Amino acid sequence: MKFSGKVAVITGAARGIGRACAERLLADGARIVIADINAERLATTVAEIGNPDNVFSYVCDVSKKSDVDDLIAAAVKKFGSVDIMVNNAGIAMIQDFLDITEQDYDKVLGINLKGPFFGVQAAARQMIAQGHGGVIVNMSSINSGLANPKVATYAISKGGLNQVTSTAAVAFAPYNIRVVGVGPGTIMTEMVDGSFIDSEETRRQILSRTPIGRCGKASEVASVVSFLASDDASYMTGETIYPDGGRRILNYTVPVED
Repeated sequence: MKFSGKVAVITGAARGIGRACAERLLADGARIVIADINAERLATTVAEIGNPDNVFSYVCDVSKKSDVDDLIAAAVKKFGSVDIMVNNAGIAMIQDFLDITEQDYDKVLGINLKGPFFGVQAAARQMIAQGHGGVIVNMSSINSGLANPKVATYAISKGGLNQVTSTAAVAFAPYNIRVVGVGPGTIMTEMVDGSFIDSEETRRQILSRTPIGRCGKASEVASVVSFLASDDASYMTGETIYPDGGRRILNYTVPVED
């Protein structure tokens, strides 16, 4: 129970990677605050996770700074502290570059970049006030460093998020606060299945650039988050780790079996 006595806040936690992170940190002994904009799905997740004494939910729109600040305040009111912050909430829009509107741009960056930025700020302020440090994990993506114009706003937001991680790590190191990132590859979540993978051809294309030869699981990303948030990673800060099946290091495609 490596997180016994710790409180973890996870945004975008009603499904997918966020939910997997919440379940893993809970299993590792943390009390968890799970936040999401979808109140109905959040309530379902809370019921399915169980363990009501150690799970608290909060409806939050991370694109609004006031909501993020209120989330941290609610976590402290409920459990007394914030020791781990996982800025996971995010969206992706698949569209041609020239079709991106100002509204599209603002929506994606508001959730994917503005939200984590103010999540880092709010969590760091609380951790500094507590006086015993903490860990902030930002959920990036392999698209932070890859050029896929079909998801331009997503890629732009995640590239910016990597710099939030780096600059915040330097800013808060004197307070014993580590800031790290996780950049998943193609993980089989609801967002990916049906949006990114909409045909057999797309599936084969994705696997052709993934040396391990399969999509990842949300639980595999959650394992990396758990490691980074733990004392096992106590000398790591400012870095983004990529659980991606080898995709980022591949400069050619590999055969895919039927």
